[in-house]
Amino acid sequence: MSVDHLSNALNSIKVHEMVGKMQCLVPASKLISQVLEILKREGYIKGFEEIQGRGCEKKFAVELDGRINNCGTIKPRLPVKKTEWAKTEQKYIPGIGIGLLIVSTPEGLITNAEAQEKRIGGRLVAYVY
Repeated sequence: MSVDHLSNALNSIKVHEMVGKMQCLVPASKLISQVLEILKREGYIKGFEEIQGRGCEKKFAVELDGRINNCGTIKPRLPVKKTEWAKTEQKYIPGIGIGLLIVSTPEGLITNAEAQEKRIGGRLVAYVY
């Protein structure tokens, strides 16, 4: 059984937010970096920086902002057609304008709003609200 580092990272962020912590450590990877960059750009976290963990493992120190109520990965990573965004948003986020989906597209990781704007589909990766 493989370890899902993105799920672990988002769960750690959610738990630290729930108990009121202002910072947490998550494993470092390219995918996690891209997801954190989107969360930062959209105002869900203050920022993050890569630090050296124990041994040779790298981690991200994430500065929390207290804005995340829930977040997680979407498994399996379901494909979404460019015409199905409204229906898909209803499944994973609580309301219009509340939260976002993170989607893997041919143009890289973007939000569901950006995918709708560019009229492209993709595979669901994560949600946050």
